[in-house]
Amino acid sequence: MTKKFWLAAALALAAANLALAQSAAAEDAKIAFGLPGIPPVFGTVLQYTAREEGLFKKYGVDVTLRPFDSGAAAARAVQSGNIDISLSPTPVIVNMTSNAGVDLVTIWGMENTDWVLAATDEKYKACADVKGQGIGVDSINGARSVALREMIAPCGLKAGDVQEVALGTNVHAAMVAGQLKVGVLHIDDIPVIEEQIKRKLVYITTMKQVNPVNHYLVLVVLREALAKKRDAFVRLLAAHVEAASFIKDPKNADRVAAIAAPTGRTPSVAKAALAKYLEMDFWPVGHDGLAKKNLDAVVEIQKKTGGIREGKTPVAYDKLADPSVFRDAMAMVKARGGK
Repeated sequence: MTKKFWLAAALALAAANLALAQSAAAEDAKIAFGLPGIPPVFGTVLQYTAREEGLFKKYGVDVTLRPFDSGAAAARAVQSGNIDISLSPTPVIVNMTSNAGVDLVTIWGMENTDWVLAATDEKYKACADVKGQGIGVDSINGARSVALREMIAPCGLKAGDVQEVALGTNVHAAMVAGQLKVGVLHIDDIPVIEEQIKRKLVYITTMKQVNPVNHYLVLVVLREALAKKRDAFVRLLAAHVEAASFIKDPKNADRVAAIAAPTGRTPSVAKAALAKYLEMDFWPVGHDGLAKKNLDAVVEIQKKTGGIREGKTPVAYDKLADPSVFRDAMAMVKARGGK
């Protein structure tokens, strides 16, 4: 009886330990994911595709997508531990890590920016013409704000030479309503404005013209969180890999345009925007989107434009990026026959 008792007790303890381990593993596979913009920017179509096509579920990760007012706000939520990961502007992350020493690390990115400085009034044709004008951005020091400073720098203007008006992702709405004549826009904002004002916008300059080698968004986590939940983040990136391939396939264009509904774009506008974004390799396919030359370029630009404050040490590439997470994700995709 004693032997049977102890055997039963040992089995019960083993079962309890297994249940605890399984519970912990399930908890580790849950990820709160912060997205930029309310409504989210078009770049988030990748995350919504991964969700709607069941790719997060396929790779065993429970992801909750949470839009924030801006990517900068989402990054601050990562810093405070309120969420696990965010899709945030690369310059913002470079500045946070360099100026404040926030121990953030990037595991995936989007190298190609689509920022346009445009106007509804033809009198704003050149960079110098916007001096003293109200210009729509997302938030002060947010993605559009930082992009604005970069785009006006070549004509000798600084942030203090213009009036930044914080509007989240609703810059286009303010321009349509006539509240502002100049704004920092995404490619998909432009047809929405032109359709409603019944004329073409004036392109003052673009980020591609000003800084051809740049970087747009990164997936960013706290280094400590990455160490604790690395497997979950690998699974998250595996879903990103397959989502990017799904989006790139022309036969899926209508489906992706429908999935883009949370961005506030109609299917027709979304499909047209999708074609333009695919043409510029907006979402990386088969690589992590963390090219050293691009991230180093952001650091240099932020040094020149004052994003990285004087006396602060710019973050080094090896500290800013961890390519190993994506490598493991690619191995996981290939092991499961994905692409």
